[in-house]
Amino acid sequence: MDTNQYLEMFIEESKEHLQACNEHLLELEKNPSDIAIVNEVFRSAHTLKGMSATMGYEDIANLTHKMENVLDIIRNNGLQVTPELLDVVFIAVDQLEEMVLDIAAGGDGKLNVADTVQKLHLIETGEEVPVAATIVEAKVEAETSQDNWLSYDDYELTVIQQSFEQNYQTYEISVELREDCLLKAARVYMVFELLEKMGDVIKSSPPVEKLEDEEFDNLFYIALVTNEPKDDVQKKLMKVSEVTEVKVIPVTIEQLKNRQNNALDLVEEKLQKEVHNEAKANITKSQPTEAEKSTPSKGQTAGNKTIRVNIERLDILMNLFEELVIDRGRLQSISEDLSNSELDETVERMSRITGDLQNIILNMRMVPVETVFNRFPRMVRQLARDLNKKINLEVIGAETELDRTVIDEIGDPLVHLIRNSLDHGVESPEIRKANGKPEEGTVVLRAYHSGNHVFIEIEDDGAGINRQKVLKKAISKGIVSEEMATTLTDKQVAELILSSGFSTADVISDVSGRGVGLDVVKTTIESLGGTIDITSTEGKGSLFSIQLPLTLSIISVMLVELGEEIYAIPLSSIIETAIIRSSDILNAHNQKVIDFRGKVVPLVFLEDVFDVPKESNEDEFHSVVLVRKGDKLAGLVVDSFIGQQEIVLKSLGTYLTSVFAISGATILGNGKVALIVDCNALII
Repeated sequence: MDTNQYLEMFIEESKEHLQACNEHLLELEKNPSDIAIVNEVFRSAHTLKGMSATMGYEDIANLTHKMENVLDIIRNNGLQVTPELLDVVFIAVDQLEEMVLDIAAGGDGKLNVADTVQKLHLIETGEEVPVAATIVEAKVEAETSQDNWLSYDDYELTVIQQSFEQNYQTYEISVELREDCLLKAARVYMVFELLEKMGDVIKSSPPVEKLEDEEFDNLFYIALVTNEPKDDVQKKLMKVSEVTEVKVIPVTIEQLKNRQNNALDLVEEKLQKEVHNEAKANITKSQPTEAEKSTPSKGQTAGNKTIRVNIERLDILMNLFEELVIDRGRLQSISEDLSNSELDETVERMSRITGDLQNIILNMRMVPVETVFNRFPRMVRQLARDLNKKINLEVIGAETELDRTVIDEIGDPLVHLIRNSLDHGVESPEIRKANGKPEEGTVVLRAYHSGNHVFIEIEDDGAGINRQKVLKKAISKGIVSEEMATTLTDKQVAELILSSGFSTADVISDVSGRGVGLDVVKTTIESLGGTIDITSTEGKGSLFSIQLPLTLSIISVMLVELGEEIYAIPLSSIIETAIIRSSDILNAHNQKVIDFRGKVVPLVFLEDVFDVPKESNEDEFHSVVLVRKGDKLAGLVVDSFIGQQEIVLKSLGTYLTSVFAISGATILGNGKVALIVDCNALII
């Protein structure tokens, strides 16, 4: 059966099932006796096992089968849920996700998961999993893999059974030779000669004839029945020259029989799936045509129908629509020049239709921030365990939607901020208890819409930002002078931690403290046309607030004139526009300012910033665009206002990546190019 046609569906559905596993396992850790949650995880694992077996991804099928066995024992009350047990299951889910991502990238989905399978098997058979070693050992690559596990026929199983009855032990042994090993067959002969002195070799993989012909890489497997201790077997084999690694695993007859049965289960399930899919394909062939579907019979109700669309197709659709927006602007410009009533009416109708089309396309590209937020509960759980802290993550507003281009960029900054809150913000349980706080700290991840923006906030009830510690570090780094430090407000001090290379960590760790991170966060957010704001109260906690535009593709701007050139200022940054007299302009600290409703607002003359030629500077009146960046204001002085317009944001290309205060360009209706002003760069 050709499975390529189902590959994209398999990848997407696998991701959904793995995400469901992660979410339910986190719930299970909080409610370990809730069997309903276990059933949900089991259902996702079982579905993924069947899908992967059908598609031929045996590593995924085998690992999910082992995970499913453990979950089945739990839901039948045969095993108690513990953090240590969940550590192993979480590692299995991580490895499954790694294999699915490999398939999505064009790989074969293979991964050495033998160590995790072995741990799941130990849990399944009731053997204890070492608490401290669970996570560390799972990161070590095992020498054996599921694909190379030895399989036995009935005769071999009978021999092993009789050996157990006579108090002999059966070991499965993996032997690895050096990559540059010469005469591999000779080394194999030496290993076999040594093993036959210790007991009976029951099986090998690859078979003996292939080993003798050197038809293997550097790794081979042997089953040995002996009464020698495990460590002695390993030490003797390690003395063989060119052997770099030996692993000896004791096995029981029950384990071997279970392995055979599991393999048969997978084959049976795969066959059942194939039959099911063939039947489904036959049913699909007999489905009604499009014409038939368009005329539903009486009593037939239309359900909520969705389809999966490749994001590249949406990008192409968006690019085509952007060209349409440019042509729409051109038609509007021509219509105004010709003053033809029929043309005006047609252009107006076209504008309405393209406006509706624009809303539909933008909504198609909108993705819930949940797709980014989903990764954080697992991350917080693991970091809290690494830091020996008790932390509860609350996620609010995960359904809030953002443009996919923004979603793609915002993930890493949020990771930095959350890690920062866990490491620097929330205190250890002992310190929190001493300060009269609950031992468990709280980190809130919140998202919500406000106007044409989305706000994402990370709030914690930790120690807050230590003013003196931050100032001391800032002065030592030369970020501020000692004189300036005394004049800074608490908010200004808090924002110093966004400076490049700034860190207050006393000890460098894997979590933070290397002097990178928050300055990158600020740069990334501002490159998206957003801002970051920090509010902190020492001893109470901190709030990091990120403001982002809904979309980056089509934006509303105010077009302004500077000499003979036209510039576009994003409406998302504008508070209002004003006309001021020259006499209203004041001087303060060598800076021209105006009094705007009781606030001193600095003026920025764009003609000076962009070096625009001008005939005279003695104008009595000035046009000013008041813009905001966080709680800071500035007045951009221009020659005149043209009006509001929706424009398509285009990058300046690879050769103009660092033009000061310009974030891109657009093509206007008259064919001219207008540069888009980056207001954040102009407000200090």
